[in-house]
Amino acid sequence: MAVKLNAQKREDLAKSATNEIRNNGRIPAVVYGKNKDPKTVSVDSVDLVKTVRDEGRNAVISLQVEGSDSVDVMLHDYQIDPIKDDLLHADFYIVNMSEEMDVEVSLRLEGESKGEKEGGVLQQPFYEVQVRAKPNDIPEEIVVDVSELDVNDSLSISDLKVTGNYEFLDDPDTTIASVVPPTTEEDLETDTDENAEPEVIKEKDEAEEE
Repeated sequence: MAVKLNAQKREDLAKSATNEIRNNGRIPAVVYGKNKDPKTVSVDSVDLVKTVRDEGRNAVISLQVEGSDSVDVMLHDYQIDPIKDDLLHADFYIVNMSEEMDVEVSLRLEGESKGEKEGGVLQQPFYEVQVRAKPNDIPEEIVVDVSELDVNDSLSISDLKVTGNYEFLDDPDTTIASVVPPTTEEDLETDTDENAEPEVIKEKDEAEEE
């Protein structure tokens, strides 16, 4: 079931009007979709942040615009002030609840691997995966148990279990987690020697030129 969020129409697009909206604890936003005319609105900043925090980044939101029927949307994009860390703007995309869509879903590794207990290092190359599903079937996140991974073991997209009505779109061979051997002092010394070698050769070449 979609979570509700109220919105107000925004007709004055002047900078002064936009600043006033933000000063009142709201943020300007745009609502658009396939074959739909875009609408400019504003939403309460605290309510939007709470909705995303509680329901997830891919939550279906029932947006109630004053004077209009509610519409099912998803938060498509947003802008944040890099200094104040405040929300500046939001884009809502109108979704068809019976139509599949492609989205990015957070990937979270769970547990301590066997390899880590032996000194190995757990690596996670990707923090999101591509998923195709109808809006209500989009998982909030994909959780992967890595407790059985030993040193030099890895997990790929093909190892993920589908627990709902969705499919993964990434290459099945894409590595999402691996445990690499610990770095030893010998490895560090080898790296240092290899890095130093080009410099020695360069100095020798310069001496020969003289």
